[in-house]
Amino acid sequence: MGYTEERYLMEIVIDIEDSVPQFAQLIEQIKGAVLSDKLAPGDALPSIRQLANDLQLNNKTVAKAYSLLERDSVIQTKGYRGTFVHPEAKANSSVDLNALVVAKLSATVEVLRAQGATDSEIRIAFGDVMHRREN
Repeated sequence: MGYTEERYLMEIVIDIEDSVPQFAQLIEQIKGAVLSDKLAPGDALPSIRQLANDLQLNNKTVAKAYSLLERDSVIQTKGYRGTFVHPEAKANSSVDLNALVVAKLSATVEVLRAQGATDSEIRIAFGDVMHRREN
């Protein structure tokens, strides 16, 4: 779906048949638009509700994508004024935190297996670490 209004100059297409989750497709397309200069720092983005309606997606799908983009400093929300492209969006769009997490965890799992830990022990320990709360 493309935006014909002047304030939205990028086209977003979500493929419901794609194995890539819809929120991830949205993230990649927004990052791609930033990297290709179709979106510039300070450009306004549609509201969650508006984008979900335009793309015929669930509001929660768009909210998840926006939340992750904001976490990665690709976009920023300015309260009632709306959502905008972050000033450092271009540099931050090339960072893939998910790939970093997978790489680090893969390396750690390989070290633990080499030390003789079973997959079951690794899973249990991972769960324990993830559920541990710092006081």
